This record gives sequence, structure tokens and C-alpha cells, in this order.
Amino acid sequence: AKLCYALAQVRAGEFKAAGTQLEALVPTLGKDDPRAAASLLGRAGWAWLRAGDQGRAERLYSAALDKTPGDVDLLIDRAFARAEGERFWDAITDLDAALARDPRRADAYLYRATAQKALSNYRQALAAIDHALELKPGDPEAILLRGNVKALGGNLPAARDDWSLARRVSPDSEWGRAAADNLARTAELAGGAGKDKVKEKKVQ
Repeated sequence: AKLCYALAQVRAGEFKAAGTQLEALVPTLGKDDPRAAASLLGRAGWAWLRAGDQGRAERLYSAALDKTPGDVDLLIDRAFARAEGERFWDAITDLDAALARDPRRADAYLYRATAQKALSNYRQALAAIDHALELKPGDPEAILLRGNVKALGGNLPAARDDWSLARRVSPDSEWGRAAADNLARTAELAGGAGKDKVKEKKVQ
């Protein structure tokens, strides 16, 4: 009943309360089952991340990984938490470990691209996006991110091509709308101002 209540709190957006409740359930529901404990810890980590406490979320994900070492989903989740705390190299380490176990995770490649972009490693970011698109062709989120990386790297014509493609592929999605906004800002970008205003949906 307490677990159901905690999950209802998550759905209601009461993330701090849900995270606290989920943590409290670990000694009981996860006492003799490492996977159950890891699941609760992972859910609690997600709740705390949504509540804005990146540090607590990361600690919970790490505790979950202690229960189930090498869990790909938990590695990716912890990578996202670390990136939220601007620990991009640590995030990349987790993503590399996840991809070593499951090289077909397009989302992990996108997260790695986002981390490399934040480090201004544009060539590595583009390589990661290419891997993501090999696994998930035509993904508007990846195409938008590729355009953003190209723009930040100074290749505005190529960026416009990607934004136009993202808009065509998925015009009504948030990625398609962000691409349309970026195209509308082309004149400002071409003038050398506002590179930091390139829009994208945060990977999550």
C-alpha cells in the first residue's frame, strides 16, 4: 500500500515526498531481493532528480548499481543525473559502460552526444549522433541535436539542413518546433550572435 501511495505521489508531481517514501521502503521490500531493492532505489533516484536534487539522485542510483552491478538502465540514469550536475566526463564514463553492455541503445548515444556537446567536443558529439541515427533512422531528436552541434561548431549551412530535415520529419513534435525556431533565428546566428540560443529538447 505504501508503494502504491508513493507511485501515486510521483504521478501527482509530489517528487520529494515520493522519493522519501520510496527510500524508506527499501529496507522492507528490498531486504532479501537485490533487484527489488535496486528498482526502489532507482525509482527514488528518478523522483529526487525530478525534485531538483541531483546529488541525492546520483547517490541513490549508485546504491542501486551496488545491488545490480552493470545494469544498463541504471547506468544511463546515473549518467543523466551526473550530467545535470555538470559532471560530464563522469556521465560519459557511465554511458560508455552502458554501451559496452548494450551497444544498441540509441538513447545512450544521444546522451553521450549531449555531454560531449557541453564539453565543446563537437566532433565526438557528431560521431555519437551518427551512431544513434544508425540505430534509429530519422529520429527528429537526434537530427535536431546534430544541427545544433553543427551550428555551435560554426557550420551554419549544414545546421540549417538538419533543422529543415527535423521540421519535415516531425513538424508537430517539440523537436520539429524547436528546429523551426532555430531556422527563424538563422539571421541572428549568421551574424555571429546568439549561438547559445540554439534550441533543443533536453535529453531525458
